[in-house]
Amino acid sequence: MELKELYQEIILDHGKNPRNKGVCSNYNFDAQAHNPLCGDKVHIYLNLDKDKKLVDISFEGEGCAISLASASILTEILKGKDLNLTKKISEEILGMIKNKEKITINSLTEDQITTISSLAGVQEFPMRVKCATMVWHTFLSALNKKN
Repeated sequence: MELKELYQEIILDHGKNPRNKGVCSNYNFDAQAHNPLCGDKVHIYLNLDKDKKLVDISFEGEGCAISLASASILTEILKGKDLNLTKKISEEILGMIKNKEKITINSLTEDQITTISSLAGVQEFPMRVKCATMVWHTFLSALNKKN
């Protein structure tokens, strides 16, 4: 299987079977976003503990396969990590999608890098970049809220 086919398979799998969909228990941060151009909607829920570790994360939303896949991937990759690392991962993923930058974080597994890299394919379709990035911006927005 070619890499491009693998990436498409990852996006389709996460889009059809999103992980961590619903409202996580005891969330203490959240944020919402809506892209009126395509109808994508997302609501991110975070449960951060006192040590600034992302104990749980989930989302609710509707939209295209890319936006749902991106939300699913975000929750899988970030759950259980500390706040500083989640911010760094998010910023690198946004840089990868928008500016074709490389992922340099050493603490991610090879499988996680492959999953994240599946989102890079949207670069070929400028109108779809927002579909992939909206959830990552929403996550960062949730972290910046005062609850």
